[in-house]
Amino acid sequence: MSTAPRSQAVRKDWGHDESGCTFLHVDMDAFFASLETARRPELVGRPVIVGGVEGTRGVVSTANYEARRYGVHSAQAMATARRLCPQGAFLPVDHHYYSHVSHEIFTEIVAKITDQIEQVSVDEAYINVAPALREWKSPRAIGEWIRQQVYQRFHITCSVGIGSNMLMAKLASTNAKPNGLLLVPQARNAEFVRLLDLRAINGVGPALEKRLSSWAVTTVAQIQEMSEAQVVRMVSSRQIGHWLWLACQGESERVLVTHAPEKSIGQEMTFPEDTNDLAKIRALLRNCCDHIARRLREKQLVARTVSVKIRFADLTYATRSQTSRVPIQNSVQMMQIADQLLPAALAAWKRGRSATGEGAGGGSASDEGVASAGAAVAGAIRGQVSADAGRSAVSPTFVRLAGVSVSGLTEQSTTLYQPELDFDDTQENNETALKKNNELEKALDAVRAKYGSSAVRRGATSWRDE
Repeated sequence: MSTAPRSQAVRKDWGHDESGCTFLHVDMDAFFASLETARRPELVGRPVIVGGVEGTRGVVSTANYEARRYGVHSAQAMATARRLCPQGAFLPVDHHYYSHVSHEIFTEIVAKITDQIEQVSVDEAYINVAPALREWKSPRAIGEWIRQQVYQRFHITCSVGIGSNMLMAKLASTNAKPNGLLLVPQARNAEFVRLLDLRAINGVGPALEKRLSSWAVTTVAQIQEMSEAQVVRMVSSRQIGHWLWLACQGESERVLVTHAPEKSIGQEMTFPEDTNDLAKIRALLRNCCDHIARRLREKQLVARTVSVKIRFADLTYATRSQTSRVPIQNSVQMMQIADQLLPAALAAWKRGRSATGEGAGGGSASDEGVASAGAAVAGAIRGQVSADAGRSAVSPTFVRLAGVSVSGLTEQSTTLYQPELDFDDTQENNETALKKNNELEKALDAVRAKYGSSAVRRGATSWRDE
């Protein structure tokens, strides 16, 4: 979903000269909210807001166009959204379902046209259709076919921008929303961009906008009248100045990246209220591990390093990491490591923020394993939890947010795998226990894909230490 500002001055028809326009940008319209409406027909016509629904500290992930009329938008505090649109349907984020549909859209529809695809998020992608024009003849025909297929198969809409480069395709799709297609002929790039706000240029953020404002430069049209050297001098960077000057002419040197390997996968959540209940903290980490494990399996990846992040009530935070001797793909393995790291992360605050390099503005610390946590503190906390996970054991301090991430990602099919000798299962040998865990989680994936991510989850007794 695009959040870039749209210009009311931009027309919906800039002509039909397709020569040189080989880039498409495909962007789903209010993706999460649209998918929820598609599978819940009773929501049609109602404001739908998807995001954190627990307490008041969640944020809006997506709001449909009915909700936007009330001033609701993505990244807005959920409390604000509820105040602006109390009659809206507020729904939790179902990452597994959205990712599943996204995968089908981009592999079963878009990939039928060409393999020159750069997917930049769950709901948008750039396509270079030059190799496909011999068969399709027209980029506009390709764009209309994609829109038609997405609607017919998933009952949601998308917008498509067509341009001579990736920048223009993105700007065109933004101004085609919702449910539209816009072609900007190559000869009219500069004319089109001249009508846009500076912030509409992808990459112009608050800091760059403020620097330009200090030179009394607030519009694309002003930069179009300058030389590249003048722009470089204003932004104090040859690289940024060159990029910005080109962008304001409607030009871009960016090239399509068809495959960018992920470096990490993570999930973190904010508690409705600050808590020092270890059972709640561990339950949240279990949910994070479950989510990450599903994503690893979907992408057929394995991980080596697990990290735990804790943000405390005073907004400082600590992270701890541990690298496994064997590749990880299931949530039980991940949670075992997270359990080892949690006491160290919690103890970081108790030992004093100076020990972790955290100042008033927040910071982080990372080490391998829990050795530096202090054996006495770590052991005491871990012992409390293991003794009775259902009892409200107490953390050294109140926690605002917790999360898990994994890195050291490699393709499952090419990774040499040998189960750890110390995988803990008292009834079966290690290899058999690990195989059963993997099979169980794949079965859970199938149920969630059909009935939603909250349809089923592991019981408390299925985790090794409970």
